[in-house]
Formats: sequence, structure tokens, C-alpha cells
Amino acid sequence: MLKAPLGWRWRAVRFGALAERRTMSSVGSTPDGADQRSVDILGRLGALLSPRISTKRLAQLCRRFSTMLGAGVDIRTLCQREVERPQPPALRQRMLSIRDAVARGESITEAIEATGDYFPPLFRQMVRVGEQTGYLSEVLQRLAEHYEQRVAIRQRFLATITWPMIQLAIAVVVVGLLIWIMGMIAGTTGVRVDPLGLGLVGTTGLIKYTAFWVLVVLGVFVVWRAAGRGLVWTRPIQRLVLQIPGVGSALQTLAVARFAWALHLTLESGMPLRDAMRLSIRSTRNARYTDHEGAIDRSIAAGHTIYETLTTTGAFPADFLDAVHVGEESGRLVESMEHLAEQYNQQAAAALKTLATFAGWGVWALVAMMIIAMIFRLFFFYLSQITGAL
Repeated sequence: MLKAPLGWRWRAVRFGALAERRTMSSVGSTPDGADQRSVDILGRLGALLSPRISTKRLAQLCRRFSTMLGAGVDIRTLCQREVERPQPPALRQRMLSIRDAVARGESITEAIEATGDYFPPLFRQMVRVGEQTGYLSEVLQRLAEHYEQRVAIRQRFLATITWPMIQLAIAVVVVGLLIWIMGMIAGTTGVRVDPLGLGLVGTTGLIKYTAFWVLVVLGVFVVWRAAGRGLVWTRPIQRLVLQIPGVGSALQTLAVARFAWALHLTLESGMPLRDAMRLSIRSTRNARYTDHEGAIDRSIAAGHTIYETLTTTGAFPADFLDAVHVGEESGRLVESMEHLAEQYNQQAAAALKTLATFAGWGVWALVAMMIIAMIFRLFFFYLSQITGAL
């Protein structure tokens, strides 16, 4: 892993210690009753459906910007090159906006903030700190490493789960064809066979069966996307999943790995501690940790150490807390967090393999239940036909 110059690291930390905390306020009326509920619903839909840059493209963007800025390329020229590069319409639209804003004399931070939530909060805040300290290239390099690692973890998981999902898709299609074929047979023989025992036979049954699986896929997609964007209503679902033996511990390991890496990035950049803790907690995307965001912020504001603050949550493993404590006491917290991030990323790879294994078993169990149910239904149907003929 490439290291930023030691001077940048110390000057950035000094900048973070002296930086003033930014505050935001809004003025306006707050709707009541039905209007408020309508606003809430629209807000949730907007948060769920609004486009976001993919992690893979963000990693590539950070890597290109870091390399070219390090080579001395002007930010305006760099933005123009990005606009000319083939890319999705949503990203192209944001890059056009950023290019135009930079051309008008605005900072890259202001230009990115103007795009709304298209870029993740960690990226936006790190760019702000990098630009203010004068070490934007180094900050983007660290972000590139962070996002590239996340992409690699996701690809390993998808590679492991692909074959079980193909098997599930084949089983779903086979059952659907059987439902339709049995309906065709019933139309010619007058004998109605229900392969699943759910009243799904023929074209009508196939339509209902297909609609069910479409709703299941959409439901899983919505929950997955909402959880990834930190929407509050997904927290009860996350807590329920965390109670599953094996799965819960693997998800916690992944969350702690993300927290350690994000805290390392933010502390090394010199971001104010409260902002660093807030972004790091949110980066876990896990209700076990995000539920403590307010308490952690209040504890840090009250002057407590990171070790004391994290210990009171009861959510972090003992070895992680011990390393944080030693890092704070020795004045080498940034280095300790880097070591922890690497260690937990290795554990996260093993946890990901565990998750993929559980997911594969779950898919195979579902396929087996579908096949067994059909076999028994058909067996008892033909047995009843033979018995009735005797």
C-alpha cells in the first residue's frame, strides 16, 4: 500500500485539531399532519430511487484523479477529461456540473456538494479535508484503495453465490413450466393436477406464480438498497438478520472492518474527531453500530476518549477496543487504526466466505424443498389414481 508523505499526515492531523466544526441550519415552515406524512413518503422514495455512483466507478474516479493530480494536471483540465470519457448518463451529468462549477472559479468541494447525494458522504467530506489541507491527491489515493477493496470483497461474494442462484433460477423456471404443462394436460384430460398444492395450475397459476417471484425479487432489492443507503426503516430487519447464528457474526466483522478503515482514513486526513466518528459509524451500514451514532457524538463532545466512547456502546469486540486504547495512550492512533483495518479486512474476507456459504445452503435448501414438494404431490396424486382404479 502506498503511503502519503509523513509531512502531509502530521500537517493534516494538525489541521484537523484546529479546524472549526461546521454547522448547518435551515429556515422555513414545517408541514403538519397529512402534508408531513406526504413529505416523509416522498423523501423516502427520493432517497431510495435517487441515482448514486457505483462503488466501482467511484474507485476508478478516485484513482484517476489521484494519479493525474499527483502528476501536476490542473483540476479544470482533469474535469474536462472526465466529461469527455464514456460514462453513464447520471455520472456524465454530474461531471458536467462539476466541470462548469470549477470553470466558474468554485472549489472542487463546492462543485461536488452541489451534486447532492450522488457521491457518498465519506467521499465528499474527505475531498473537503484534502482540498483544505492541500493534499487532495493523497486523500483520493487512500479513498481509491478503500473503494477498490470494497469492490474486490463484493466480487468475491458474488462469485461464490452465482452458481447457487443459477440453480434457484432453473428450479423456479422448471416449477413454472410444470404448473403450465399440468394446466394444459388438465384441459385435455379433465384431470386437474396441482404440483405445489397451492391451487396454481395452468396459465392463471403461472401468472400468479411469476408475480410472486417478481415481488420477492423486488422486495429483496428494495430492502438491500435501502439498507445500503442507511434508511431508518431497515434497522429492525437488520437486527433480525444479526440474530441468525453464523450470519450475524459475519456481518458484524464486515461492519467493524468498514469502521476501522473509515476511521483510519478520516483521522489520517485530519478531519475533526466528531465528524470522523460520525462518518465512520455511518460507513458500517449496520444497525448494531449506527444505532449508537447519537450517543457516540455526545460522548466525544463531552471530552471522552474514543476508547471510552466505543466501550460504552457494547457493540465492539474486546480486541478492537484494546488496540484503540493502546493507540490513544501511545499517541499512535492513526497507525493503530491502519493495522486494525488491515487485520479486520482479512477477517472480513473469511466472514464473506461464511456468508456466501450460508447463502448457498439457503438457496440449495429452498430448491430441495421445492423439488421434494413436487415429487410428493405428484406421487400421491398418481397413487390416488391407481388406488381409485382398483
